[in-house]
Amino acid sequence: MSLKIELRPGERIIIGSSVITNGDNRARLFVDGEAPIMREKDILTSETANTPAKRIYLVIQLMYLGEDLAKHQQLYFQLVNEFLQAAPSALTLVDAINNKLLTNSLYSALKDAKALIQYEEELLRDVQSGSSGNSLSGHRPADG
Repeated sequence: MSLKIELRPGERIIIGSSVITNGDNRARLFVDGEAPIMREKDILTSETANTPAKRIYLVIQLMYLGEDLAKHQQLYFQLVNEFLQAAPSALTLVDAINNKLLTNSLYSALKDAKALIQYEEELLRDVQSGSSGNSLSGHRPADG
């Protein structure tokens, strides 16, 4: 069964090691085969991978597109260990990613890495809202 992909005008997609850019009209493609495929909206670059979870996603993306886990494995585990030191509560999410990598389900690992990015965003929001609740303006000075 073919994978059906609809592209907006100007939208890009990666199929294998090729970047395909759609022209001025909407297009529908049917892709057969096993080449890795990523839509533009799912692709991170070294510039856009600006948080620890996004850097983990980027390494998995490189594994997926290059179809080579071993090449990026050391960096992946380094990033994951650093992430878990800062956010041990993410262990369940990281375990899910690791299981996908072990079974060579790289596209599924990317989906789980997106969940890790969302979790990271939630943690950062919680920290920011917690710090704003503890602002000095909300506290009375101590009596002297």
